[in-house]
Amino acid sequence: MDRPLVARKDVPAMPRYEYRCRACTRTFELDRPMAASADPAVCPEGHTDTVKLLSTVALGGVGGSAPAAGGCCGGACGCAN
Repeated sequence: MDRPLVARKDVPAMPRYEYRCRACTRTFELDRPMAASADPAVCPEGHTDTVKLLSTVALGGVGGSAPAAGGCCGGACGCAN
């Protein structure tokens, strides 16, 4: 009998890291501790030539809006783009 997976409050969630395989170009994710984020990752096809990708993070919440900022880098460089 299969039981549904249930999030446990006593076990901290592990970060999810995204990787791309250079051999087959497949993108995949792994849940692993932060201490293991730089460890080698094997793609689901078994290839070992993989690279960790920089992932974007989406956060939701309630509250006011973020302050408006301009420029290509949020206004730090002084440009108006």
